[in-house]
Amino acid sequence: MTAAVLHTADELHARVRRGRRAVVMTMGALHEGHATLVRTARELAGSDGEVVVTVFVNPLQFGANEDLDRYPRTLDADVKIAEEAGADAVFAPSVEEVYPGGQPQVRIGAGPMGERLEGASRPGHFDGMLTVVAKLLHLTRPDVALFGQKDAQQLALVRRMVRDLNFGVEIVGVPTVREPDGLALSSRNRYLSADERRTALALSRALFAGRDRHAAQEALRARAREVPATRARAEALSALGESRAAADAHAVAKAAPAGPSGPAAVLAAARLVLDEAARLRPPLVLDYVALVDPSDFSDVRAGFTGEAVLAVAARVGTTRLIDNIPLTFGAAP
Repeated sequence: MTAAVLHTADELHARVRRGRRAVVMTMGALHEGHATLVRTARELAGSDGEVVVTVFVNPLQFGANEDLDRYPRTLDADVKIAEEAGADAVFAPSVEEVYPGGQPQVRIGAGPMGERLEGASRPGHFDGMLTVVAKLLHLTRPDVALFGQKDAQQLALVRRMVRDLNFGVEIVGVPTVREPDGLALSSRNRYLSADERRTALALSRALFAGRDRHAAQEALRARAREVPATRARAEALSALGESRAAADAHAVAKAAPAGPSGPAAVLAAARLVLDEAARLRPPLVLDYVALVDPSDFSDVRAGFTGEAVLAVAARVGTTRLIDNIPLTFGAAP
């Protein structure tokens, strides 16, 4: 399949549409993570539908000290990757095509959710992101649009915008794609030296440590629901000399009260890895690590049940990286 390369909305609108149109929005510098999005879009669109990949480096979502000028522009390589993954067209408009009157005076505001975590670190970023996503949704007119879960806050905000402003499009999140060593795929990974990359692995290790702590706590709670675990039982085991069994019974008994495992313990496990990485050479400079409710990105507190996101952002050298994993608290047995 040869993907058509389109540079204007008129070219895109002139295409004959059959079936569903699925859109994957990118800023270029495509990698396997983007290819996974395109392949998923191909499945959703079906053989009779159409997959459009947008390639547009949006100036509105870069701050004054960020990497707009050095952000990679690799359109020929991007077209090849999109094409091999199943795209029918690549829409690569100019800045003038997207913003014909210059920078737009009317923009979409991300609201309180857009001021947390990434929004606090990058003021205005999410306003610019939502504005261009809204523009591209209007320009491409898709039935479904796909976004990576690696940018969890972006995905949550796009979903909120589509719901709040009645966009007639389905938003699908696609799981994060990782390197074999655990590093989440990102266009910015190419900026890392070999030593910086080794340090950067602390982001995924911290998330996995938090996930493991969470899994252990949830497993203990599950046992507490299934096994009568009383203080008397633990004391009886101690009297019989079964010290290891008694200790286990004490642990299960402690977990017995209803309620989720502790978010604080999950964060502590992640922070331990990040604190160690801060002493590496080169060091990892932490921006934030947080456990949040994906509905509004507010902090998860003790007693929380439901879906959560463990998110981290840090700088290694001059490169800023983000990562996250989903967790479920208080899962049913």
